[in-house]
Amino acid sequence: MGKSEELVMQNSSKPDISAGLKKAVFAAALGNAIEWFDYASYGYLAAIIATVFFPPGDRTAALLGAFAVFAVSFIVRPIGGIFWGNFGDKIGRRRTLIYTISIMSIATFTIGLLPGYSVIGIWAPLLLMMIRMVQGFAASGEYAGSASFISEYAPKGKRGLLVSMVPASTAAGLMFAALVTSLLDYYLSSGALHSWGWRIPFLIALPLGYLGLFIRLRLEDTPVFKKLEKAEPEEEKRGLRALKPYWKKILIAFGVVLLNAVGFYIILSYMPTYLMEEVGFSRLHGTLITLVTLFTYVFILPLIGHLADLVGRKRVLMTTCVFFVLFTYPVFLLLSQGGFWSILALFLLGAFLAGNDGVLATFLTEMFPTSVRFTSFGLAFNTGNALFGGTAPFVATYLIALTNNQFAPAFYLMAAATVCFISLIQTTETAHKDLS
Repeated sequence: MGKSEELVMQNSSKPDISAGLKKAVFAAALGNAIEWFDYASYGYLAAIIATVFFPPGDRTAALLGAFAVFAVSFIVRPIGGIFWGNFGDKIGRRRTLIYTISIMSIATFTIGLLPGYSVIGIWAPLLLMMIRMVQGFAASGEYAGSASFISEYAPKGKRGLLVSMVPASTAAGLMFAALVTSLLDYYLSSGALHSWGWRIPFLIALPLGYLGLFIRLRLEDTPVFKKLEKAEPEEEKRGLRALKPYWKKILIAFGVVLLNAVGFYIILSYMPTYLMEEVGFSRLHGTLITLVTLFTYVFILPLIGHLADLVGRKRVLMTTCVFFVLFTYPVFLLLSQGGFWSILALFLLGAFLAGNDGVLATFLTEMFPTSVRFTSFGLAFNTGNALFGGTAPFVATYLIALTNNQFAPAFYLMAAATVCFISLIQTTETAHKDLS
């Protein structure tokens, strides 16, 4: 073969690789956005769900009940992280992501069909809790799976930028949920919203899930995983059974995850409720102004991912921890002032959180080899979110009630950032390493 022919063949192969990478990123990100729209709808509608599914009379108790159900769904996250991680490391990322989006969509749709407390009494919150646990089980495989899928397709020089699409798509799902609930608030009366309007975001989960499933069915598994399958065909040497040498790293990763766990669910999920209950915003105003945080978060995430490709993961993560420790309390003071100051505060909180989340998923995928990547990531991430993420709205509400201090969530965020910083000290830089 002549040199010119060889060059032509090399050049002709490049568009296919590029197209495959774009398709992988799009499919993983879109499916992730759909799953987190499903999951986030509960958080944005928590105040209404409290009145529909819990006994009337005590608003605080009902709200705590709604957030307790939110937290209980996270109990299965570590179990799901191990299950889906082991599954993904043994039989592939693609098949795992197909199953998770299918389960999530069906579970979310079912919530939209549930009768309330006035119809079936105590069975209403019990059934809600059971379905939320199914949602948690499905969600436990999504984030780690999408991050692993994209990172194993991405060239190492752009891995941070491309994997940042995972948290960006998560936030896009939250943003879509916030927009849908805001439209319902604006166009429906309070009676209509409480009787049937709140069901709409849950019911549209089924067609959205079908769209995500259709796209994922058309994908191939990652080149890195295919290479592993050929080199190590024995499934016993992948996943859970191969995890023993990596327990110390998993514990460190758990500490690194804490800031994401607490920060994500306080800043992006609990915040509308905080603004309504503690700052005095209307429901519509509280939800709409939270979009400032989400827009900031989505916009900054890829910038942080690109920055981490240039200067390293660890440096960006540690700097973000310092920002949280030093500035979270002053930002919450701004938040309480209302008007422009609240908007500025939410912008800063979104930027701080993006500083962590824009690189965290990349960092976790690079910490572990392909044979245990999904399992290790899933276990550390989901355990952290189960213990400190899902409980964050409940803990924040409880701390405010206990201390009579509306800034209690700020101190909780600062404590999580401190633990994250200490954990990061024990890690090594992972930027520019080849995935093996």
